[in-house]
Amino acid sequence: MDTDTKERLPLPGGPAAEWIAFDHEVRRTHHWSYTSPLETPDAVKLCHANGRIREAALRTPSPLLLELVLIRCTDWVPAVREQARRVLAAALADDPAGTVLRLTPLVMRLGRREQGAWALERFEAALDGDRALLGELRGSADPLSRRFAARLTLDAGLLDVRELARLAAGEQDPVTGGLWTAGALAALAADGPDDRAVDALLGGRSPMVRSAGVTALRGAGRTAEAVGHLDDRSGLVRACARWLVRQGGGDPYTVCRERLADPARATPYAVTGFAECARREDAPLLRVLLEHPDGRVRAAAVTGLRLLDTTDIELLRALLDDPSPAVAREVAQSLSASALLLPVDWLMDRIAPERPSHTRRAAYRLLFARGGVAGLRASTELLTDRDPALRTIAAQRVQSMWSPYRQPDLPLRDPEVGALLDRCTHLFSGYVMRQMRARLGLPARPDPSDGY
Repeated sequence: MDTDTKERLPLPGGPAAEWIAFDHEVRRTHHWSYTSPLETPDAVKLCHANGRIREAALRTPSPLLLELVLIRCTDWVPAVREQARRVLAAALADDPAGTVLRLTPLVMRLGRREQGAWALERFEAALDGDRALLGELRGSADPLSRRFAARLTLDAGLLDVRELARLAAGEQDPVTGGLWTAGALAALAADGPDDRAVDALLGGRSPMVRSAGVTALRGAGRTAEAVGHLDDRSGLVRACARWLVRQGGGDPYTVCRERLADPARATPYAVTGFAECARREDAPLLRVLLEHPDGRVRAAAVTGLRLLDTTDIELLRALLDDPSPAVAREVAQSLSASALLLPVDWLMDRIAPERPSHTRRAAYRLLFARGGVAGLRASTELLTDRDPALRTIAAQRVQSMWSPYRQPDLPLRDPEVGALLDRCTHLFSGYVMRQMRARLGLPARPDPSDGY
């Protein structure tokens, strides 16, 4: 094998995408190759554009190239495909466990191809009822392989409800976690409540799993525990908890309000949970929390006031200078709809270089929300800012002002607009800039490329 091919050839058991890319690359680069087959590396022969060369290479395949053999099982040439399948079937017979663990990630991707079902069916047969092998595959780093193993495990009914709940709680992939969760809930419905399984679901890392655990509390006769999940970090879990509290005859609104009776003990998610079921007359309670020492609680209070549609412009305006980035971010979102009511000079002062970065970004968001000359002026000021993130955002927002289908939100024949656009020429092509100026009633500027 030549040095170049060795450098590009993935390792046995390597990522499936790399083997598929290698196959495509070889076929592309050797499409017009007239090199003698005797001088061609084995890996290249298996991917060669000439079907006869591919078929001949499969008669004496290298164990190190089993991934390429698998790819050839989906080949468009019947003779190549049949020979590759004989080789793969022999490998499965000789070492079923090793072959399955090594090739399943690639099988899952090739299974989408027109001829990919054959290998998928063989791997399903090799895994059928094999507890040990399915257990190893469930621990694969490849999400598609874990999904495959989960489906086969559930179809075979190999695990009890506690094992299913434990797998659901620890799974990072949402799809696989959903499979384990559905299996656990089905087992609970069929076999009756199991406290340890429910506890495992309640401790899951995914909101979907925890919400399933909250729902399962009812069947386990533990409805009273739902109040403990009204301040979960996930909105989905909080909604399920509110439903369950109501099913038990309780009032989630009253419980959430009582938790904020002592503002000093408020937590961010308790504030958010209360805001989700609060009424507009509860706004004073949230306003008190705007002075809480914890920035996360203050930010949650701002969010809550927005949910209640009780935006107090003067009250929130003072919080734009809050030392917490989360608070400034939420304030900017809450005030965006009222940006025209805020003083331009006051906002421009807050994008000055000496201000904290989060204050500058929040103020710029409001300036851009105002639109018009104020938004363009602020964007132009930040095009040369020391903060690279602000520079990027400013450039993108200036470019977003232009659309061939609508008039820019800028006054016509305004000399300041013309001067500001002169500072933005590097963001547009000469054609687009001429179109913008023409629409705004501004004289065109000479384009250096035109030879003036």
